[in-house]
Amino acid sequence: MPDLSRRLFVLGAPLLLASCASSRRLSADAFFDGWGGSDYNYRAIYAGSEDNGYPVPAIDLRQIDPAFYRREVSDPTGEAPGTIVVDPNNHYLYHVHDQGLATRYGVGVGREGFAWHGNATIKRKSVWPTWTPPSDMVKRDSEAAKYADGMPGGPGNPLGARAMYLFQGNRDTLYRLHGTIDPTSIGKSMSSGCIRLLNQDIIHLYNNTAVGTHVVVLASDDPGDEVDAAM
Repeated sequence: MPDLSRRLFVLGAPLLLASCASSRRLSADAFFDGWGGSDYNYRAIYAGSEDNGYPVPAIDLRQIDPAFYRREVSDPTGEAPGTIVVDPNNHYLYHVHDQGLATRYGVGVGREGFAWHGNATIKRKSVWPTWTPPSDMVKRDSEAAKYADGMPGGPGNPLGARAMYLFQGNRDTLYRLHGTIDPTSIGKSMSSGCIRLLNQDIIHLYNNTAVGTHVVVLASDDPGDEVDAAM
């Protein structure tokens, strides 16, 4: 298996945000490790379950490119253990561990996910979170308008089973890491939303992530227009 310890390239000057921002992107060699089979029991990892009284459906793995299944890889980010690194351009999220390793998750990325990058802190976590549609969606979509005051958490909620909210200081960046009710969106770009993971993956990440975790969101040049999705 090729060495994944190559570090991030710096492409252009950083965009200055409220805190120190990053415009780094992972090299192709760093994010792809030649996946061609695995000893992982993905049927078990992505099996159905019940969570806090709600069903979490099993994932049909035929709907997702295996490159976006959860797996442990050599850390390509160079960040400190505990850090979460979001690479929207390549549709990956890394949770950095000790000994040069990281858990890599495939993600779907929406317009808001491409619009913001920098350093942030997780200051809020939510189980089966409420979803409030953006005002422009409320105006154009009668179904979304029903939930202008918020859609309660549950199996039909676009935020899925978990959400983690990114802040810079006390300012909400409006950037979220959350689950999805559309597994086919993983590895793709959407017209709406932030960073979505399979429900099994966001639960796994949520359970291993504390409030106060440092998050680095890398810059991306993807327009995010492949799929029209709610969140």
